[in-house]
Amino acid sequence: MADTAKLTATPRTEFGKGAARRTRRAGLIPAVLYGHGAEPQHLALPSHDTFLAVKDHANALVTLDIDGKEQTALVKDIQRDPVKRHIEHLDLVIVRAGEKVTVEVPVHVDGESAPGTIHQVELMTLTVTVPATRIPEAVTVPIEGLEDGAIVRVADIPRPEDAAIEDDPESVVVVISVPRASAEDLEADEAAAEAGAAAGAEPSEA
Repeated sequence: MADTAKLTATPRTEFGKGAARRTRRAGLIPAVLYGHGAEPQHLALPSHDTFLAVKDHANALVTLDIDGKEQTALVKDIQRDPVKRHIEHLDLVIVRAGEKVTVEVPVHVDGESAPGTIHQVELMTLTVTVPATRIPEAVTVPIEGLEDGAIVRVADIPRPEDAAIEDDPESVVVVISVPRASAEDLEADEAAAEAGAAAGAEPSEA
């Protein structure tokens, strides 16, 4: 399997909100590990190391050292403090070698559309099934040179390696358009020019 962040996980024997608060005060993050029919394992993870492992990747893979045994897991859900944004709890899913997983991956727009146009992202994430050890950080949508009115659908997007995009192939991901204000300004300028030309063509009064 690919290299992953390694975290020392301590089994938890106390549960509930009070126990979770005590765990966090001790510099640890409560977590639960489940999957493959195994009984859920309640764990405590080191706060700083866990933060570094998950901060740049929504679908981070981690290697847990649980009482000397290693287990690879996928970060499935992160609960954060709504104000301080500290990690309060993690849901982890067991991952086996060669296994594929289905995850939400952010959309990344690459390139610049035609001059005078802008792009609007209609789908911020895509559902992707991919080997667990090769989860992309984003699905890249190229828009270089696309003109006003161009539409990029799921079916038009290059697939990441060994990945399948599960969304409807006809779903719109990105739309290219001329900003409305710019279009209205252009129409106003044209109307003013036409009015000026007409005024100049009228005979002057004696």
